[in-house]
Amino acid sequence: MTLNELIADLEGRFPEEAKRGDLPSRSALGRYGQNLNRRLAAIRASTEAAKIISANAEDSADARSEALTAMIQTELFESIMVLQEASDDTMEPGDRVSLLAKAAKDIATLTRSSVTLKRYQAEAEDRGRAKLLAEQAEALKAMGGQGGVTEETKARIRDALGIA
Repeated sequence: MTLNELIADLEGRFPEEAKRGDLPSRSALGRYGQNLNRRLAAIRASTEAAKIISANAEDSADARSEALTAMIQTELFESIMVLQEASDDTMEPGDRVSLLAKAAKDIATLTRSSVTLKRYQAEAEDRGRAKLLAEQAEALKAMGGQGGVTEETKARIRDALGIA
């Protein structure tokens, strides 16, 4: 809807409020629409980023969750900055404390999630390395008595790769 269509729709839905002048002003609707458009654009950008990450990242190390966590951390940081910049006239101290407490709880949850994710990524990396070393050890065994590869050469390869 255009702004004029939205105003006409509100006047049609709420005729009593329109007569009393209790409907939002044109400029208030415009500001709300701009804020809504910015939020929708941010959601679209985040969705596109998630799709790109999903399409391009092999997720054995859970790269998508890491990207999502980073996006949430950015949003929380920006929200806290806005809250800190809010003047005392616009917010009661109790409301401010309540919002900060909720943000702190959300940050603690996000931090736990991040720590768990890092642990999972390290374990996935260790499993991948162990698998690679096992494959290399098998390849060395398979070389067996093939010409030109002595036991001394295989021992050096094992030492260099850290294969027991």
